[in-house]
Amino acid sequence: MSMQDELRVYFSQIGRNGGRKSRRCLSPEEARRMVRTREGRKAYRRFYSRCFWSSPPDLKITGEDLEWIAQKLRE
Repeated sequence: MSMQDELRVYFSQIGRNGGRKSRRCLSPEEARRMVRTREGRKAYRRFYSRCFWSSPPDLKITGEDLEWIAQKLRE
């Protein structure tokens, strides 16, 4: 077996193990909350210059900020 074949086998094994370990079980409510937070972060970055210019550009958006983001986007 060549070195390249050995590397291919090694990487396939560690990739498979990493995928098994990193899977998490989320409830539908937790998954929806994560998606809402991710979309809120995207909206903050995308509309920063128009709606959020008075806030820090590197503000860490959390679930509590989503209502504020929605309000600013409506204004």
